[in-house]
Amino acid sequence: MDELDLKKLETRVDDLIKAVDRLQQENKTLRDSQTNLMSERNQLVEKTELARSRVEAMIEKLKAMENE
Repeated sequence: MDELDLKKLETRVDDLIKAVDRLQQENKTLRDSQTNLMSERNQLVEKTELARSRVEAMIEKLKAMENE
């Protein structure tokens, strides 16, 4: 291997290291985003269940008032 080949290899290795670093950061960002989205989804599911319970309770009250 001559000096030019060695420099090319070194440059390529540096480029690959930078790509790995970039992909690791991107992966972390995506994982954090996924965690946040799952948390938000869970909160929305809870709110939906609460709303459903309230609506069902109102319907029962209306039926009871109707039967009086």
